[in-house]
Amino acid sequence: MIKLVALDLDGTLVGRDLKVSPRVREEIARVRGTGVEGCIVTGRMYRATLPYARELALTAPVICYQGAAIVDPETDDVLFDVAVENEIVLDLVRTAKRDGMHVQLYRNDNYYCEQRNRFSGLYARLSRVEPIIVPNLEEAFATSDATKGVVIADASDAAAYAPRVEAHFSGRAYVTRSYPEFIEVLNPHVDKGEALRFVAARLGIEMSDVLAIGDSWNDEPLLRAAGTAVAMGNAPESLRTLADAVVADVENDGVAEALRRYIPG
Repeated sequence: MIKLVALDLDGTLVGRDLKVSPRVREEIARVRGTGVEGCIVTGRMYRATLPYARELALTAPVICYQGAAIVDPETDDVLFDVAVENEIVLDLVRTAKRDGMHVQLYRNDNYYCEQRNRFSGLYARLSRVEPIIVPNLEEAFATSDATKGVVIADASDAAAYAPRVEAHFSGRAYVTRSYPEFIEVLNPHVDKGEALRFVAARLGIEMSDVLAIGDSWNDEPLLRAAGTAVAMGNAPESLRTLADAVVADVENDGVAEALRRYIPG
């Protein structure tokens, strides 16, 4: 019996138009009406996620930053917060800049970069949050940890660069991808699956009673953790292979299809 639905946001609940479709909204409302809990599990910043939790009347803790932060959407209380250590933060900045890549760092639900360009513009458009521009990221984070770091590039360049980042930080950081353009670097003890276990335990729900729906590489730990795993039709092959079911893509309301299939009535 499904008691908690864990929903990825970008590519799952919303496409690049950033809108929840009427059909998906209606299905979530129906499911919530049966007493099933719902939580958003995303790589986004908290303030870029909260409007969706409120739109969908989801009151379970919000998992953001790939699981590095978990926040109560009703009180804004931070329930869990694990940052990237300063040594790794500075290494990421130096490595990305040496390789000519755009990099952003996150702290206190803000994000920082050294210039406005098409990559920071892409992130700002998708998150609806503007960056804080600093002259030098190394100086701005000289003694500070970061919630996460993100390298942004064209999708083909990100796909080629990601294995280099993974190799460089092997064992020292968790490296994943969300949008095809994003390479995300987090504390090695963080991922969506671990965060989902935290939320389920807080709600008194067994993982076998959790349905998770996702669409990208960063959703692999999420789907592995849940009792029932659903991949969107737009997901990479690796995610679709491990899922219990594959539904339509985000443009064709795959979330609504999954909810109707697994939580009828």
